Amino acid sequence: MSARRTVARETSASGIALHSGLTVAMRLSPAAPGAGVRFRRSDLGAEIPAHYDRVSETRLGTVIAEGAAKVGVIEHLMAAVAGAEIDDLLVTLDGPEPPLLDGDALSFLALIDGAGTREQDAPRRSIRVLRPVAVEQGEARASLSPAGLLIYDCEIDFANPAIGHQAYRFAFSPAAFRAEIAPARTFGFLSELETLNKANLARGASLENTLALSDTGLVNREKLRFEDEFVRHKILDAIGDMALAGAPLIGRFQGIRSGHATNNAVLRSLFSDPANYEYVEL
Repeated sequence: MSARRTVARETSASGIALHSGLTVAMRLSPAAPGAGVRFRRSDLGAEIPAHYDRVSETRLGTVIAEGAAKVGVIEHLMAAVAGAEIDDLLVTLDGPEPPLLDGDALSFLALIDGAGTREQDAPRRSIRVLRPVAVEQGEARASLSPAGLLIYDCEIDFANPAIGHQAYRFAFSPAAFRAEIAPARTFGFLSELETLNKANLARGASLENTLALSDTGLVNREKLRFEDEFVRHKILDAIGDMALAGAPLIGRFQGIRSGHATNNAVLRSLFSDPANYEYVEL
């Protein structure tokens, strides 16, 4: 694909937001060539570029901000945008987060499929990683290194018997993303739910949109789509977070117990030195 892409027509959806628990209406609209992905808070009259340097919080989701305006939990939608190879898009919300929908990226892909996509009269660029960069935060590590294509290597390790140690390698393509990664749902621990609710977090989580884990295992196992769905969802999150680079990456992402904080930190490390990367037209 050598031309930038946007959605062919406007589409919309509404649903419960993960953390606020509010019902949020969302519109996905075509955007001009070079506009990139932008989030508009219609309730606040503010617009925020989906860019790594606008990330203001990374606890239980990636949050972007412009002044006092924020949009949280953008990673699932951003992963779908990357999976559909969309470069320019306006996302309009009347609340603080996109709707969680099914807790995956596949439900956002379905919206994009319904709208269709079209090429723009502008060339598509990628960011090629030239030198390795890595960050560590406690036991979490994330790195980007040169490679001939976009590859994700992730490992996770949880004491919960439903997860344990899981590892997955994913070579990015739109078809592979749709089949292997986009269906993977978000997950959470019931032991943390009361504390999160008191902090006004996870109020929209349910057994329909989240894989719920007790101390003994998975509560809603009938919702499981892959035996290693947890590490696949970590890759989904990483794809959404790497989409905040502003252009598709060409390189290898490796995450070991990584999360939104390390994902954002490794992008900031990459762009801290122009010698680390170069822009190439596809």
